Amino acid sequence: MEKIEKLQSVTQFNAHRGQETLHPLVSVLDQSRSKPITANRYFSEIYVIFLKDLRCEDFQYGRNKYDYQEESLLFIAPGQVFGFDLPDDVMIQPSGWALVFHPDLIKGTSLGRKMDEYGFFSYEATEALHISERERLIVLDCFKKIREELERGIDKHSKNLIISNIELFLNYCVRFYDRQFVTRESVNKDILTRFESLLKTYFESSLPQTLGLPTVAYCAESLHLSSNYFGDLLKKETGKSALDYIQSKIIDIAKERVFDRSKPISEIAYEMGYKYPQHFTRLFKQKVGISPVEYRMAN
Repeated sequence: MEKIEKLQSVTQFNAHRGQETLHPLVSVLDQSRSKPITANRYFSEIYVIFLKDLRCEDFQYGRNKYDYQEESLLFIAPGQVFGFDLPDDVMIQPSGWALVFHPDLIKGTSLGRKMDEYGFFSYEATEALHISERERLIVLDCFKKIREELERGIDKHSKNLIISNIELFLNYCVRFYDRQFVTRESVNKDILTRFESLLKTYFESSLPQTLGLPTVAYCAESLHLSSNYFGDLLKKETGKSALDYIQSKIIDIAKERVFDRSKPISEIAYEMGYKYPQHFTRLFKQKVGISPVEYRMAN
């Protein structure tokens, strides 16, 4: 049975790497100074951000392997599993940089209240952030400022300055992900094409009657993406949320089917995956401005 160790504290993370803990709730490590670590897998109870600059084929995040072929940032939140898919007795030399902090550090702060907005903490390993050399320097500058505060010693300003620099770093990462969505436009267009095909095939099959309406999670999994990454990609490419996009497609298909006067509106609603026809009517009226019956009569 696979052994998964709990990663409960910043001190534990540092101790595994033979590095000093300057603050019990936050740390920035130059991993080249770390000692080799056992190739374990961990259930994290803290936030961990890795800046990787070496190829690492056996690193796993969740159930997926990630092959670092360029400098990348990988974000791990409490409740997630990461580590190495190797025998327990294999030793690994850490590389790159790591920013780790405990949820207690940001509890009750503005950053703590907005952590859910950083959706990339729920991306899959294959959706990591690949950064340019210029972006890398910005990341390292943020890390350096946090590290300098830790080395200065704790005073009444320390917490605010450390948290401000973590927030600054995360906000830069939002910008970098926006850039990555743009620079990977051809890949994104292919995903959108496959998404369109997925929805078309779904509604041409019997799946709506057995599974109901297609959910964002179902579509993302079918496209081998995390729900958050899929939603963010769609928002960047179309300006719509994933749910809005799915609902728009439902309405497009419904408009065609409503013209079949041999079927009552309720039957069309059931065929499209609605358990209750009134929910279909409500969405149709919300999106089109009139009810399905009125739309049928007007055309």
